[in-house]
Amino acid sequence: QKLTDGNVIFLRSNPDTTLTAPGTAAQVITVGGYQVSNNSMYADSGRGYTVAGEIKPDFVAPAVNVYGPGLRGNYVTYTGTSAAAAVTAVGIFSGSALPTGSWGLSFRQEGAPPIGNAGIDQLKRYDAAYIGSTSEKVLYLTFDAGYENGCTEKILDTLQKHNVKAAFFLVGNYIEKNADLVRRMTEEGHIVGNHTMHHYDMSKISEKAAFTKELQDLETLYKDTTGQDMPKYYRPPQGIYSEENLRMAQELGYRTVFWSLAYVDWNNDSQPTREQAFAKLLPRTHPGAVVLLHSTSKTNAEILDELLTKWEEEGYRFATVEELF
Repeated sequence: QKLTDGNVIFLRSNPDTTLTAPGTAAQVITVGGYQVSNNSMYADSGRGYTVAGEIKPDFVAPAVNVYGPGLRGNYVTYTGTSAAAAVTAVGIFSGSALPTGSWGLSFRQEGAPPIGNAGIDQLKRYDAAYIGSTSEKVLYLTFDAGYENGCTEKILDTLQKHNVKAAFFLVGNYIEKNADLVRRMTEEGHIVGNHTMHHYDMSKISEKAAFTKELQDLETLYKDTTGQDMPKYYRPPQGIYSEENLRMAQELGYRTVFWSLAYVDWNNDSQPTREQAFAKLLPRTHPGAVVLLHSTSKTNAEILDELLTKWEEEGYRFATVEELF
């Protein structure tokens, strides 16, 4: 069984194990000539090891639970000392199906990348991503918009001031009612992505013809509005997806863009204060973050200039989602 670079497994050991205890110094063990190193980022939930290369069948550990690469709520348990059983358990995860549901994140350490409920390599199989390179201080700024709330013009002004190009994921109703703003997004170099025509729960659409219509109807509307072909970037409404959805989007030539940094900014009846927004966003900012903000948020429109300035002062640059793939 093979794991590619960056796959994560969790090894939660019994008390009598000889593995390093949570929170102690980093440990490197050799697995059939390949190094498996402790990563303290996951120490609060057991052993965290980043695995590179091939796990050879001479890896023997006392009873451990083997958790899959970035999958929440799905795991296999290895409770024997058979090396073959351990390798098989890990292999189940590296090739497992993606769960159907809402995109979710688990933040385990301030300033560090979160774990998504699907792994980086799992998503890559379907030309999907939720995070960029974590070795570089780069941010990918994206906005979702189901309707216009009087905030987008100020957001565009701020992006222009900072020379930042973003991606706006729009639905049909938005393009129909805000053609001038959509044309401005395009003219100023932003990407307009596909958030579907009607903002349905796409995981409930299993027929390819219906799925295709939701995306292609928006493509047609965008071209009628701007005279340009819509860039092939897709974000599932509400972040709800299924493996079949990702496969169908890929077959239509789309790349699916999830996110690794967001906060509750969408509720217009309970907008966060400036201080609450910064308290949520800044400690969780990490290299390679795909940032999701809603352009309907008055708070986002008010803080964006200061937020971009803070990120710039921390040494971050901004890239478009094209660089994710």
